[in-house]
Amino acid sequence: MEQSLFVYNTLTRKKEKFVPLAPPHVGMYVCGPTVYSDAHMGNCRTYISFDLVFRYLTHLGYKVRYVRNITDAGHLEGDAGDEGEDKISKKAKLAQLEPMEIVQKYTVGFHEVMQLLNTLPPSIEPTATGHIIEQIELVKIILEKGFAYEVNGSIYFDVEKYNQSKDYGLLNGRNLEDLLNNTRTLGGQDDKHGKLDFALWIKAKPEHLMKWPSPWGLGFPGWHLECSAMSNKYLGQQFDIHGGGIDLMPTHHTNEIAQNVASCGKIPANYWLHTNMLTVNGQKMSKSLGNSFLPHELFSGEHSILSRGYSPMTVRFFMLQAHYRSTLDFGNDAMEASEKGFKRLMNAYGLLKNLVVSEEGEVQIQPLLDNCYSAMNDDFNSPVLIAELFEASRIVNSVYDKKLKIDQPNLDLLKTLMTVFIEDVLGLQNEQAANDDLPKILDLIVTLRNEAKTNKDYATSDKIRNGLQTIGFQLNDSKEGTNWSKI
Repeated sequence: MEQSLFVYNTLTRKKEKFVPLAPPHVGMYVCGPTVYSDAHMGNCRTYISFDLVFRYLTHLGYKVRYVRNITDAGHLEGDAGDEGEDKISKKAKLAQLEPMEIVQKYTVGFHEVMQLLNTLPPSIEPTATGHIIEQIELVKIILEKGFAYEVNGSIYFDVEKYNQSKDYGLLNGRNLEDLLNNTRTLGGQDDKHGKLDFALWIKAKPEHLMKWPSPWGLGFPGWHLECSAMSNKYLGQQFDIHGGGIDLMPTHHTNEIAQNVASCGKIPANYWLHTNMLTVNGQKMSKSLGNSFLPHELFSGEHSILSRGYSPMTVRFFMLQAHYRSTLDFGNDAMEASEKGFKRLMNAYGLLKNLVVSEEGEVQIQPLLDNCYSAMNDDFNSPVLIAELFEASRIVNSVYDKKLKIDQPNLDLLKTLMTVFIEDVLGLQNEQAANDDLPKILDLIVTLRNEAKTNKDYATSDKIRNGLQTIGFQLNDSKEGTNWSKI
């Protein structure tokens, strides 16, 4: 049946039919990581969510240009991103390294985590330092339009002047007076005309490690400016989707809109999508509470709050079980349940090839397929999609157990449904199949256990069996020998 895709637009605060500017082409910009430390779980949640969006739009036949930047300069420590010391420079000084060594280390680490979580690479991954010229040119335009001013070699955006003719609080839904009253005075603001003004270009102090020549002297770009310049370059002044974490909406994305409107009169994106926050056992995830853990700690279980580690695909499945706009709460019980659910889904998917066809079937798959599309067309509702896939799994298991009959056309449709939505859209992989060396490794372990049994070393034999069971593999002893299977 014919369906349309609807997405929730933060800009209008309602679900809207998705209509690209130039179909079948879609432009999507997602704010990438600042590479001064390891990727955190919030990063993972955001990029898995937009990987889902990217995959589904591609499945629908759109030609998506997905741009996700790397912030490798200009992101300062303050809440607004333009107060305090540069995060990368600070890390470099502490480690006695070049800033680009810090950038390289954490960019590589970020890519490794994204690969483990099976997120597709973006079409373009520009860096802030690779687009200094574009940022300087954008500052010039905003100055010429009268929405910025220079003070001692730094350029600031004049928010109050902009708000005289435009709506600065368009995205965050707040008026200027409220924003001014709720903005605390920060150090280094003496140069600014107004409390909400933000830096487009910052004059570099002599000790600052990362700086470039500009018409206003040596300096570096403001954090907000970087995304505006890079989205403009690769997607144009107006494009379809802008995404990021909800924490970026009040300031970073609000300032991106202001910069774009000030420079060319256009809101950069038609649809603004934001992922929600992470909590741990109902509490906000934070270092001060001791409940903040990194992806590799979640994979290995090496953190005091975790009872054990969970595989990257289990983590991906867990995150997709919550809608991207809802709060995602971590907990050991929740992770255990997700692991069982993931294994149940993938076990059923693996049984598809063993199903026996009947001449007359008792099940119709088309309504189930329609439901899967309905879920994804309702603002990428992955938890509802997963519920439909569990229904598909129930059908697979019933046919396999000969409790239900299926004919060839419906079996073909069932295979298409599960392949498309498990692999192509949700991006889930059977982890056993993904590791081609795993059977060889397990066969070697079985051989070593058999040798232990032959030597009457039953303690070692039992230890191997129990250890494999703990990580999800069952050993089956028989007269013909020992084989293994995934639990």
